[in-house]
Amino acid sequence: MTPPPERPAPASGRARNRARPAPLRFDGWIAGVGTSSGTRLVVGHWVRTPFGPFSDVMLERADGHRLLMAPTPRTARFIAGTYAFDEVRVVPVSVHTGDRSWTVEAESLLRLCFTVGRRGATGLLLRAVPGALAASPAWTAVTDPLARLLMGVRTRGSAGGGRREWYGARDLHALTSATASFEGRNLGALAPVAPPVRFGFGSTPTRPSLVRVTTTVRETPG
Repeated sequence: MTPPPERPAPASGRARNRARPAPLRFDGWIAGVGTSSGTRLVVGHWVRTPFGPFSDVMLERADGHRLLMAPTPRTARFIAGTYAFDEVRVVPVSVHTGDRSWTVEAESLLRLCFTVGRRGATGLLLRAVPGALAASPAWTAVTDPLARLLMGVRTRGSAGGGRREWYGARDLHALTSATASFEGRNLGALAPVAPPVRFGFGSTPTRPSLVRVTTTVRETPG
């Protein structure tokens, strides 16, 4: 009689961890700004991340050229591996926040100042969701269809390098004014973020906004 085939031994806890890496969490704010010159900017101001606090700027010109400005080689590599850019520059990025005003500087390349408006109805709804639930990737199964319908944005999808990404929005404010210059050139007045930026699977809301968000990224097993 032929003996039955041996069953593989259950994977150890360590092997399971290698097969499914722990998700990476980034907690902070994302500002989406359009300008009358056609340049659109996305600012990430992250207060808690696996890399420590940092800020970065993604910029797309009217001609479609996409630029990342990040403060360290490590953050630049991670962001460029998650999103798509035509150019990456490692430069100091600073964000100064006041009661209603933010100032963003990327060395001598970029200066952006914007004013934050009051919290609207959407922001009030987001604030009403408990923080732990709002930050959970599972909650995006509820928020993604609504975000697509109401704001034309996505809260979950496939990112670069085989990664998966989830955006847990927790607050929302409209921006009321902005001034920006890049490489010494005035980018014009505040305008809608249109056309949508093309860094990843989703854009920011068309209306310039500041979003409180917890972003979860899961790496490819391996």
